Amino acid sequence: MKVLQKNGEIVEMSFEEQEGKKAFWHTSAHVLAQAVKRLYPDTKCAIGPAIENGFYYDFEFSFPFTEEHLTVVEKEMQNIVKESHSLHVSEKTRNDAIAYMEGCKEIYKLALIKELDEKEPISFYRQGNYEEFCSGPHISNVCQIKALKLLSVAGAYWRGDENNKMLTRIYGISFPKASELEQYLHMLEEARARDHRKLGKELQLFMLADEGPGLPFFLPKGLVLKNILIDYWRKIHSREGYQEISTPIMLNRQLWKASGHWDHYRDNMYTLKVDEEDYAIKPMNCPGGMLVYKSEPHSYKELPIRMGELGIIHRNEKSGTLHGLMRVRCCTQDDAHIFMREDQVTDEIQGVMRLIDEFYQKFGFTYEIELSTRPENSIGSDEEWELATNALKNAVMGMHKSYTIHKGDGAFYGPKLDFHLKDSIGRTWQCGTIQLDFQLPQRFHIEYIGSDGEKHRPIMLHRVVFGSIERFIGILIEHYAGKFPVWLSPVQIKILPISDKYINYAKNIAAVLQQQEFRVDIDERDEKLGYKIREARMEKVPYMIIVGEKEQQNRTISVRQRDATDNPEMGEMRLDKLISLIKDLE
Repeated sequence: MKVLQKNGEIVEMSFEEQEGKKAFWHTSAHVLAQAVKRLYPDTKCAIGPAIENGFYYDFEFSFPFTEEHLTVVEKEMQNIVKESHSLHVSEKTRNDAIAYMEGCKEIYKLALIKELDEKEPISFYRQGNYEEFCSGPHISNVCQIKALKLLSVAGAYWRGDENNKMLTRIYGISFPKASELEQYLHMLEEARARDHRKLGKELQLFMLADEGPGLPFFLPKGLVLKNILIDYWRKIHSREGYQEISTPIMLNRQLWKASGHWDHYRDNMYTLKVDEEDYAIKPMNCPGGMLVYKSEPHSYKELPIRMGELGIIHRNEKSGTLHGLMRVRCCTQDDAHIFMREDQVTDEIQGVMRLIDEFYQKFGFTYEIELSTRPENSIGSDEEWELATNALKNAVMGMHKSYTIHKGDGAFYGPKLDFHLKDSIGRTWQCGTIQLDFQLPQRFHIEYIGSDGEKHRPIMLHRVVFGSIERFIGILIEHYAGKFPVWLSPVQIKILPISDKYINYAKNIAAVLQQQEFRVDIDERDEKLGYKIREARMEKVPYMIIVGEKEQQNRTISVRQRDATDNPEMGEMRLDKLISLIKDLE
């Protein structure tokens, strides 16, 4: 695939590369804008970036644009692709760019240009008779777009500010091969069937209420699931030498100023007054962990100190971005902070990588690693950032793992490794993170006494495995399509008595299973057996035990299993045999 750079150079790049996808989808957004302007010339264009999966473009239409218009616009996009327009890049001065946009009456583009540096030339990309300013890169010819689809229409405020005009956002996807589009659309259909909001309601796991947007309620079965994950987290972290702590949900402004969050993250924080003093509800756990470390002196012999925290955090997310459990305002973050000497950095990073690998294998995930480097809005010296970035690179290479680089996407205090999970239908989710931090130890003046008897500053590692436990549960629901493995299922076994006469026998069976620490439910309703079986299947319970006159007389059970589509009937057996079979699977 040929990609046109800002300097006019054409380079070969794969669609599989991050920059290749970005150029491909950004050009597709330009094709969308060109099609819209052809069809509806008085439409005003705003922005049209490439996104994680595809692209979108924001427009101001002079009429109500709906889903019904997508087919017409999509057909025009296909016509433009067939015209095989090459892309050409040129530069204009700021004044020329302003004059051009004034002539086109593109008020949104004009607003963007007026914010740019007066001294810097502005690049424009042209395809056929359509031209707009853009920093690129783009593919060299629109004919490389072999398959495209417009997916949906949504409202979007200009600049994401609810005080601004509401624009129309059109989402799309495109690929260099028709087969890739077919696969993607199939994945979308599968994703809709697996939507965690739909399954979460059907399986009675969680709920969302108008009284608290972005603040999920966990129902009994959902809390069982959450606690299973927490128990597993605690077991593994205890084995790996982590000490669990708990820090307050709100702390005063002085702390957040010291950490840098008040200046760099305040828009995402909820603030309040306590005794006429500014406080913030914590958006992350690390500053509290710093205070725990500072509460007593430490020796080099104690390091590394690994502190874990299942902390409840709150972030001021925009209402339009909220999405089930995937994007919330309140969540439980499985943080841990490791305080270490410089000679321990590589071992600790690799230890976390091994722990993350074990976690994700437990759930059947594969993953890719991304190294995010220094952002513009950062703190610390060039030397510290280079040292931290190289430490992460060396640790990953020492584990013989591959990684990609995401420039400028690090935390404001340090670079990070992000772990992107791949689920059962091929989607990726960013969950685990390892962040190397030289800055907070300095800002909080934390120390340890070295072997030389002098004070030294530890290096700090921030890391999460689940990320947000709420979001991880949403991912698991969709990954398994609600069919959790036996060890993770809120209800592992459901007992279905054929009639009321056999409820006591069912309760005796349940008591034995509960003694063996199985999670069991009994359907005591006065319903036909077929109805009970269908209900249990809808609830995606791994095993159903059916008891009636024959089973009671023989002191046996009849068993159906969820995951055998060809022959769900396991037949009549003794209870101890089923217990043994299930335990062998764990």
